[in-house]
Amino acid sequence: MKKILLIEDNENIRENTAEILELANYKVFKAENGKIGVEVALQEKPDLIVCDIMMPVLDGYGVLHLLHKNPEAQYTPFIFLSAKAEREDLRRGMELGADDYLSKPFEGTELLNAIEIRLKKVEEMKKEFTADLSGLNSLMKINSGRDLFDTLTSNRNINKYKKRQLIYTEGNHPSKLFYVQKGKVKTYKSNEDGKELIVGLFGPGEFLGHIALLENSTYKENAEAIDETEIAIIPKNDFEELLNSSHEVSRKFITLLANNVTEKQEQLVKMAYNSLRKKVADALMTLHKKYNIPIDISRENLATIAGTATESLIRTLGDFKSEKLIDIKDGSIVILNEKKLSHLLN
Repeated sequence: MKKILLIEDNENIRENTAEILELANYKVFKAENGKIGVEVALQEKPDLIVCDIMMPVLDGYGVLHLLHKNPEAQYTPFIFLSAKAEREDLRRGMELGADDYLSKPFEGTELLNAIEIRLKKVEEMKKEFTADLSGLNSLMKINSGRDLFDTLTSNRNINKYKKRQLIYTEGNHPSKLFYVQKGKVKTYKSNEDGKELIVGLFGPGEFLGHIALLENSTYKENAEAIDETEIAIIPKNDFEELLNSSHEVSRKFITLLANNVTEKQEQLVKMAYNSLRKKVADALMTLHKKYNIPIDISRENLATIAGTATESLIRTLGDFKSEKLIDIKDGSIVILNEKKLSHLLN
């Protein structure tokens, strides 16, 4: 049974509204002012809060402000109630992070519909989303009904990059978000001797350059096209507007991107501790899972991904071919025995 906290100083409205919610099979907690409401919210951890604005002791704005400062309550769906229907009240409530706003007097069905919609969105937002266009598109549709692809990529300039052409350079300030429509891109860092460490691979349907935009910092790596690549260019202002449209979208998006950081950390650990055969096998399986096509990549780039010398990589590929784990056709690598190659990683 979902728990609803109702914060309302008018006793008649509080009792009548609580009765409606209980008839709808919600467990209801009641508070007659904002101060008590905050205490109940932190103790009972409701699934949703319905709160009046104009109250003694602590008004609704104060309640929302205090709850947003508490990690356990800051993302609880919040619906404002108010007898005042002025746009200033609505704007202030939404700027503070309220999810919805109902003006008194309201119908019981109106309140129940608002609650049901918010609770449904919370459940949908708990799902796991991939950190690519598909996952973010699902996220946007749940939150606002808008299609992320149309919002971000329609009528955008499409830049075409030749093989080995730089897309952005370490140390530069970002002014745009990149969306890969065709081809493949690598991000890499170089040491003083010019040796490369590939830290990311991106293909069709993936975003690029978002970390620097989110951090409001410079690029920490270089980005280069691995082959002929087409990228949609999304201005920084449009990207920021998307994130600012909802705290739910912003929070989930950042969570998705955190997974990319974890993947990079795992890659560095494997490069440091795996044997040569494991390093090459892991690089091949990573590319195979990511693109699910014959692996068409230069041996230099593949060696960088594996964290080994090009000569050692070529020798190991020869061994894998002799063992019928892979085949090489016109320079492209085809996985013949995915199961046995995966066993090398255990």
